[in-house]
Amino acid sequence: MEERVGRWWHQAITKVTRLDHPGAAVQLQDMQKCIAIFFRTAGGPAALRLTPASMQAVGGQRHWLQKLAGSGQRADTAQLEPDVLALPATLAVFDTVQLNRDLYLWLAMLSACFVHRGDWITDNLMASQKVLAQFPGFAARYQALLQAHLAQRPNVDRLGGEKAQAEAAVQSAFRATVVSAPKHHETNHASRLWRDFCRADFSPPWSIEVDPTGDQVYGQYQPQDVAAVWLWLSATASPATDRPPGQKGAEANQQAAALKDKQRRRTQATSHEQSRNAMVLPFRAEALMSWSEMVPVNRSTDDEEDGNALNAANDMDKLSVAPDGQTLASRVKFDLDLPSSSADDTPVGPGMTLPEWDYRRAILQPGHCLVQVMQAQHCAPFTPSVALRLTARRLRRRLETLRDAPRAVYGQDSGDEIDLDAWVRFHADQLDAATPCSDTPPIYTRRARLDRSLATLLMADLSLSTDAYATEQARVIDVIRDALFVFGEALHAAGDPFAIWGFSSVRRQHVRMQHLKTFDESWNDASRARVGAVKPGYYTRMGAAIRHATLQLANRPERKRLLMLLTDGKPNDLDVYEGRYGLEDTRQAVREAHVAGLIPFCVTIDEKAHDYLPMLFGQNGYAMVHQPQDLVGQLTQAWVTLSRR
Repeated sequence: MEERVGRWWHQAITKVTRLDHPGAAVQLQDMQKCIAIFFRTAGGPAALRLTPASMQAVGGQRHWLQKLAGSGQRADTAQLEPDVLALPATLAVFDTVQLNRDLYLWLAMLSACFVHRGDWITDNLMASQKVLAQFPGFAARYQALLQAHLAQRPNVDRLGGEKAQAEAAVQSAFRATVVSAPKHHETNHASRLWRDFCRADFSPPWSIEVDPTGDQVYGQYQPQDVAAVWLWLSATASPATDRPPGQKGAEANQQAAALKDKQRRRTQATSHEQSRNAMVLPFRAEALMSWSEMVPVNRSTDDEEDGNALNAANDMDKLSVAPDGQTLASRVKFDLDLPSSSADDTPVGPGMTLPEWDYRRAILQPGHCLVQVMQAQHCAPFTPSVALRLTARRLRRRLETLRDAPRAVYGQDSGDEIDLDAWVRFHADQLDAATPCSDTPPIYTRRARLDRSLATLLMADLSLSTDAYATEQARVIDVIRDALFVFGEALHAAGDPFAIWGFSSVRRQHVRMQHLKTFDESWNDASRARVGAVKPGYYTRMGAAIRHATLQLANRPERKRLLMLLTDGKPNDLDVYEGRYGLEDTRQAVREAHVAGLIPFCVTIDEKAHDYLPMLFGQNGYAMVHQPQDLVGQLTQAWVTLSRR
């Protein structure tokens, strides 16, 4: 009974003290596409991930009811980090849906123009100036957001001390960005309003004076010194995921929880010394109710999950991560060390050096990676299961019928159907008076039997993560092996040249390309045996593998060249390739493949692929397989679709 009454009281008093507007709430998931468009248009980096923001400490004046309820101390304001843009999961700051939507768009553009220099107020002020100068059409919306937010700010006269000074600095900076709204006195007609709005001068009428000596204009005020500033960002100079050496392996224990909770949290590296007097238990009564106190407890040795851990994490401003004294790095080195030459695959050739893209310096580092072609030793004959042979036979028959089927030829002067793209181009050209009119415009399509000119290279990710079980009966590597076998059987029936490779890596000096079948080889028992001998490797340096495949396909004489990638996760490696560095290098490698005239396409079974694959391969450059057992059919269907384009 006491718990029920206490829960009711907490909900009631919290509802009374709420200052937001639930009826005008806008969800982040509904605004993701618009935010991405505005962010990219403003020049934001494509590799920056968008996640829900976590609650951060804020200051400012609190009503006595808020003090009674214990609310008003934290807010999920926007946070910008080198690899993550964290925005509130729900915005109900203003009383209209339009203002809350505009706030999401403003934060997206502000984050794209934000440069972290150390002064929170000056950085946001200069970013605001840059946004309004770059997008003058948004000035009217920003004016409405600014006036609504200033009306919510605390009264400086009711504050005292440092709080009053910090609030006065924030409001002074806001008033420096006030833009005169356009006046429309003539008519309310939509066309006249739009014409006047476009003719209005929205150029920023202010200038920001920065001290050339390096002293900051507004002082060292931070977001926790004032009430929540919804129109600004808080930023960090270094990634929030920086951890002490040996702590990256702890992420594996948090994967299950990460699937349920996608909220972005900040971490800080903390170290503590183990006490030599292990039997002495210190007692600190003043820290019993403090969640933020770093407690030296080794969570990895706890076999049972703590149901209260998520609530504790939500109550913390930053999660403290400290070494636990165990030599995790040596264990990882032992597990992932390269095998001896007698047990390892056979190297083919001396190796090849390839460049790698460094997004931080915006340069392509020549000869940065060493790619070594490997071939499995003593491959036993591969014997597929009965079900796999039936699947391969069915897909072989399908591709055999597609081989001789007539195909559509576009841009013809006569045909059976109208080519809509050619029709639009033709009528657009006719608007130009200098373009001569044609009696037989090439705006038709017709079906004809043509000789196919298509080459395909399939790369399979053979990283260590493929050793995990995809189903109760089969591992990921088993599913990939079956897909490679069926793919080879199907393309052999189609008669088009193709190659199959696998890849993994151990840092940049050892990128392993597993030779399964090249363009010059036929699909025979030896190729099938090499496919059957694939095994989990190490890490996923995807950019080097794509560049190696691009060099092979670039020399092919076929008109259409497909580069297909089969993977189960994002790019990663032991060195700096983890995180944004690997994503940017892979994106650059895919861009180089496009420049070379190739068609890159990715097929993945990663559940989080939507977070990074659109940035790497484009919205239509990948296919996501939800069920691992459907990988065989999805891979072949993707090839059929690409070959018809």
